[in-house]
Amino acid sequence: MRQSMDVAAQALREAQAVVVFTGAGMSAESGVPTFRDALTGLWERFDATELATPEAFARDPDLVWGWYEWRRAMVMRARPNPGHVAVATIAAQAPGCVLVTQNVDDLHERAGSRPPIRLHGSLFAPRCSGCATAAVMGELADQPAEGGPVPPPRCENCGARIRPGVVWFGEALPEASLVDAVAAARTCDLLITVGTSGVVYPAAEIPRLAARSGATVVQINPQRTPLDEVATVNLPGTAASVLPALVDAAWPVPPRTSV
Repeated sequence: MRQSMDVAAQALREAQAVVVFTGAGMSAESGVPTFRDALTGLWERFDATELATPEAFARDPDLVWGWYEWRRAMVMRARPNPGHVAVATIAAQAPGCVLVTQNVDDLHERAGSRPPIRLHGSLFAPRCSGCATAAVMGELADQPAEGGPVPPPRCENCGARIRPGVVWFGEALPEASLVDAVAAARTCDLLITVGTSGVVYPAAEIPRLAARSGATVVQINPQRTPLDEVATVNLPGTAASVLPALVDAAWPVPPRTSV
C-alpha cells in the first residue's frame, strides 16, 4: 500500500493533465446513498432502478417526483466529506485538472471545486418533460421527512410536467458532457477514478479510454471492480480516507521551523 501510494503521489505531482472521475462512492460517506443501497422508510418497498426510468415517470409522476424531492432534501442536508475537499485541492494544485462525475449531487461544488462535467445530470437542474426548457428549482415541497408522492410543477412555457434533471436508465447521456469527458480522457496523462463500480456504461468507458491512450490510471475503491484490470495503481479504501492521504503524499507540507 505504501509503495502504491508513493507511485500514485509521484504521478499526481508530475502530471500535466489530470482527470478526476468520481462515482457514487465519492458521496457515500457524506450520507448520500448509492443505487445499490436498500431504500428506507416509505420507499423501502421500491427498487431505485425501477423509479429512475422515463416509464416510471410517465406511469406515476407524483411518485417519481416525490422520490427525487426526497433525494434532493437528503443531499441538501449532507456535507462534503474530506474526499470532496481533497478533489478541490487536486484541482487547485494540478495543472489542467478536469473533474468528471457520475453523481447528481452538488457536493463537489460546495467543497470548492469548479462545476464538474456531469455525465448523469443534476438534482438541481430540472427541466420540462415536454419542451426541455430549464426550470427554476423552487423550495422543497412540504412533506414528511421520509418523503412521499408529490405532484411535479408544470412548465410555464408549454404546461408539461417538470422532470428531474438527471439521466434515467434507458436514456442517452448529455452529448456535450460526454464529448468533453471523452476528450479529457484521451488527452490526460493521469486519471484518478474514485468510488465508481466501472460497470455503468458508457461512463465506465472513460477510465478505459484514458488507459488505452497511455495515461496512468489510479483507482480508489474499497472493493475490487472491473477497473482493476486497467488501473496502473489500485489504492483500496474509501474516498474520504485515501484521497486526503494521496494529496498529502503528493504535496507534503514542509515542517515549520522555529525562530
